[in-house]
Amino acid sequence: MIQKGLKGVVCTETNISHIDGEKGRLIYRGYSAQDLAKEHSFEEVAYLLWNGTLPKTEELNKTKQQFKQSRKLPNYVKNIIENIPASHDMLSVLRTAISSIELFDTKQITIQDAITLTSLIPAIISYRESVQKNTTYPEERTDLDHVAYYLYMLTGEEPSSSYVKALETYMILTMEHGLNASTFSARVTASTESDLGSAATSAIGTMKGPLHGGAPSGVIDLLNDIAKSRDIRGCIQQKVENGEKLMGFGHRVYKTMDPRAQAIKETLQDNKKEDDWFDLALKVEKTAIEVLEELKPGRKLYTNVEFYAAAVLRELNIPSHLFTATFTASRMVGWTTHVMEQLEDNTIFRPSAQYVGPIYERV
Repeated sequence: MIQKGLKGVVCTETNISHIDGEKGRLIYRGYSAQDLAKEHSFEEVAYLLWNGTLPKTEELNKTKQQFKQSRKLPNYVKNIIENIPASHDMLSVLRTAISSIELFDTKQITIQDAITLTSLIPAIISYRESVQKNTTYPEERTDLDHVAYYLYMLTGEEPSSSYVKALETYMILTMEHGLNASTFSARVTASTESDLGSAATSAIGTMKGPLHGGAPSGVIDLLNDIAKSRDIRGCIQQKVENGEKLMGFGHRVYKTMDPRAQAIKETLQDNKKEDDWFDLALKVEKTAIEVLEELKPGRKLYTNVEFYAAAVLRELNIPSHLFTATFTASRMVGWTTHVMEQLEDNTIFRPSAQYVGPIYERV
């Protein structure tokens, strides 16, 4: 039997995460991802995924120090970034820069290597932005934790604690999500016993595709269209009737509201400001779910993480062309975790294809 896209095919066992699409639950190493995002830092959850347990105080301090010591962008990587054509988008830049990183041990993949790749992404994004905009590259610092450092590198300014919390919530909730397309790419590459940089590069190349990593930008376009029309129900209904995909709604796995979307929504509500955009997002969510139930009954199409991710990233003044790059900055933790798990009990991925072309007899 052929399963296009390998949908529903189980090809490995994992201890990393579990998605319960019916109940709307996401579990990291036995813990609710929503609870982790509320109560723990980026470094703590990264440690959990890489090591299997939450860190003790000493372990957390060591991990934070490793992050800080690994974030200086080497000059050779700066040279590469400078010479990438201006027409290339940020995911192409990340893919090329990450592939060039010299890791600790090319023969054995280590958690330090995973930390290095994760730590360098803010600097890569920031340096490329400074090259493109001809602005000053921010001074690299070692006094900020990872998410605060990312915001600082984007703006050159001291980030507020509320902004750090909002982004940290988003980045923890998008850190890992089972055997999605980019994670599968990473594991396939790792299964050949290739190096971590190559596996991460494969994952970024997959993330670059709009069917996987581009949805938050699409949500911005959707909300802009609705704001211009000033008719929420009419605009949504027309899009659905025209066969357009409502970006930010529906998920291949979740049959109820994406738990990540719920957690981000709660963070926005807890830190709510006078923001017409957030109010619009709340109204669009309610109306879209009603319209989808009317026009597509039984499909169970609810809000996914990209919908409220777009609201968070816009609130933080992160430009839309960096949305998927920010997603990548968090998902690097999940990719590297899966690579290490793949190598614990490795079998090379080698599925079969059924030939449906002609076979010619010799003339």
